[in-house]
Amino acid sequence: MAAELIELSNTLAETTEQVAKSAVAVHTEARGSSSGVVWQSGLIVTAEHALRRDEEIQVTLADGRVVPALLAGRDPRTDLALLKCAEAGTPLGEVDKEQTVKPGSLALVVGRTRASGPVAGLGVVSLVAPERRTWTGGSLSPYIRLDLALEPTAVGGVAVAADGNPIGLASPRFARFGATAVPAATVSAVLATLLAKGRVPVGYLGVGLQPVRLPEALRQALERTERNATIVLDVEPNGPAHNAGILIGDILVSLAGRAVTRLEDIQAQLQGQTIGKSVPAKLVRGGALQETTIVVGERPHGGD
Repeated sequence: MAAELIELSNTLAETTEQVAKSAVAVHTEARGSSSGVVWQSGLIVTAEHALRRDEEIQVTLADGRVVPALLAGRDPRTDLALLKCAEAGTPLGEVDKEQTVKPGSLALVVGRTRASGPVAGLGVVSLVAPERRTWTGGSLSPYIRLDLALEPTAVGGVAVAADGNPIGLASPRFARFGATAVPAATVSAVLATLLAKGRVPVGYLGVGLQPVRLPEALRQALERTERNATIVLDVEPNGPAHNAGILIGDILVSLAGRAVTRLEDIQAQLQGQTIGKSVPAKLVRGGALQETTIVVGERPHGGD
């Protein structure tokens, strides 16, 4: 048993050393740092919520050099930010798109501190779900939860499997306990979008909504099993909902053929690929069910 533990320890140390060649420390202030990973040559991915400023960003590379980096874009919905840094020339190996992550598998998170070098954390994959909507309105597919304590300097580091292949970017943003690994495929897709557009386009309807419980009589009249829907509190002038004839006080019960019971159900239908498309909607006005079609707009850059 002792020999097996020593072998495992040596393997983890070797994997950390190898992966750490692509790990950087990201810092915007005099003290403290988070981590990032050179995903492609000259391109660093880090945790968006840990990046406190858009300017005067510096990174500490594996060779100890401190160099400037430029923000290329943020995506709060997936907690990813992209930095450009010409000196960051040691990317991770090619991401294995066919890799499957299973609960109970070992997960090693590797990051870097600005002064002390590589930092590592070991845990297990505690949960893998096909997809989960986050409270920010984003989607993680798969949703991978890691059972490990992620120290601040390792936030934005890369989570790798026992074979050293990337699982994703480590962040505590979407986990009540432990951390999540933003899937490697999601990281690559968001990186490509940020490179092309500087942001990840998000659809919007131009309405203010609030969950509401349907009266029992109305629910039965609609032959609806769900007890909740959303009520329209505000309509943006000349916005998509306004153009579709939606009014304050309307109760939105269905969008794109799916029941609406909470705000997340709306957000789930407003991914970038829906922008410009017409989606059917069902609403209750004056106790009567009505149908309309909404052309999904693109949320203005920097808008709420």
